[in-house]
Amino acid sequence: MGVNSNEETHRTGQKNNFSPSLWGDQFINYNSDPQVMEKYYKKVEALKNEVSSMLTAPDSKMLDTMDLIDTLERLGVSYHFQNEIEEKLQQYFIHYYNNDDDDQIHQAYDLHTVALHFRLFRQHGHPISSAEIFGKWKDVMGDAKGLLSLYEASHLRTRGETILDEALAFTTTNLKSMVPNLPPYSSLRKQIVHALVQPLHFGIPRIEARFFISVYEEEEEEHKNERLLMFAKLDYNLLQMLHREELRQVSKWWKELDLISKLPYARDRVVECFFWAMGVHHEPHYSRGRIMLAKTIAMISLIDDTYDAYGTIEELAVFTEAIQRWDDGEMARLPQYMKPLYKALLDLYEQFEEELDKEGRSYAAYYSKEALKENVRCYLVEAKWFIEGYMPPFEEYLKNALITSTYCYVASSSLLGKQSALKEDFEWLSKKPKMLVAALTICRYIDDIATYEVEKERGQVATGIECYMRENGVTKEEAMAKFMEIATNNWKDSNEEYLTPSRDILTHILNMERLVDVTYKNNQDGYTHPEKVLKPHIIALLLDPIYIQDQALI
Repeated sequence: MGVNSNEETHRTGQKNNFSPSLWGDQFINYNSDPQVMEKYYKKVEALKNEVSSMLTAPDSKMLDTMDLIDTLERLGVSYHFQNEIEEKLQQYFIHYYNNDDDDQIHQAYDLHTVALHFRLFRQHGHPISSAEIFGKWKDVMGDAKGLLSLYEASHLRTRGETILDEALAFTTTNLKSMVPNLPPYSSLRKQIVHALVQPLHFGIPRIEARFFISVYEEEEEEHKNERLLMFAKLDYNLLQMLHREELRQVSKWWKELDLISKLPYARDRVVECFFWAMGVHHEPHYSRGRIMLAKTIAMISLIDDTYDAYGTIEELAVFTEAIQRWDDGEMARLPQYMKPLYKALLDLYEQFEEELDKEGRSYAAYYSKEALKENVRCYLVEAKWFIEGYMPPFEEYLKNALITSTYCYVASSSLLGKQSALKEDFEWLSKKPKMLVAALTICRYIDDIATYEVEKERGQVATGIECYMRENGVTKEEAMAKFMEIATNNWKDSNEEYLTPSRDILTHILNMERLVDVTYKNNQDGYTHPEKVLKPHIIALLLDPIYIQDQALI
């Protein structure tokens, strides 16, 4: 076989001891009730028509409609009205820039409204100028609501927008000092405290929707619409039922594979993998895509642990070659423990190809596989560095590490089940456009900060932080600060790339960046150790429905 699998002293990560899954079989045992789902669906559809009428009312004022759009987005129901919202914002954007009374309009608005409109336009790809909008407000203090709105808007800044850099620093400082003086249980205080930890633009849409529903519910009667609140609650619970059914299917597939018992060195994180897929795209029409993506993430996680936590260089070289050839004839060459993993990988893509062939989209599986092949080639390089104790120059490290962030593979795989994704979309991704590079960079630098201490503990020399420290003669703290600065600048690049009318695939990539912000919050590796970071989110999104007081309404 040419592989000495007894060479334990040369294994990549003998010290790893990952915690077991937090979830057991609870998601496999979930049974959806079609009758309950049908009741919810009918009620949601009825309320959806009401909300649509509110949004498209011919006599509605721009101010009211923009507030409504923001509320719909924050309640997590805007996906129902995508076309109507785009149409309204396009119309308002033209009005904003072609109105002779532009200054007069801005003067009539408060800071909250100006910042809200700026954020909405940018979120929808309209290149509104920050200097033109906020130049007039530079010396205005604003109340807590206005400062919060400006704080949220400033996270959509691009490089060189010093006015927004200053706004972010200013609002952060002032909001922190205002919090103790606000009424303890006020809705505004809750929103400020939450936003200082998790800015809206960096948050995962479903998590933010769950939070905002609870905030909106506590608003005073004159500031909320009960029908809209009911719509949001019902829609949230209905979508949760769909996501749980999808996770049941993914969990069943995972249990039947039984790879964790065969690969005891690996992380058992299939639920977290589904959470990741749900973070990339949560809408009902991406159901098949979510299931496919969750499975691919689960597989790359096992492969990552094989390179990072167990395999010898000889074994990993054979495995890398086998994946390049993608042929079950390679099975005989593999060490015994790798065979089930390789077989599961080939079987999974065979299923994908059969399904995609029926709709003339077999190319989708091809691009996902090519991204995987590139990923494992780079994993092998990392494994060699680890075994040999080699510390590469930082540029050499980074070129490889951007690929091992897995985001090229995740981006490509996120389009597998998306019928509207064409061959040119995959081609575009394969050329690593600026938006994708920004996501790779954010993921790699934030991951390196969060995992540095653990990797150092297990004797890994070629970490990003160590390479940067040695090359630049800086301390760990200075290297981490620099990494955070680079990640921030790539968020700015991402924001700039997002200023386009065609944002469909860009939104998936943006959501991938958001997943990094949430999963590695406070420099913690929430994927490897989900207890503190991801567990509460998974419970809220996949286990606990929102309580609806009057069940008779359903």
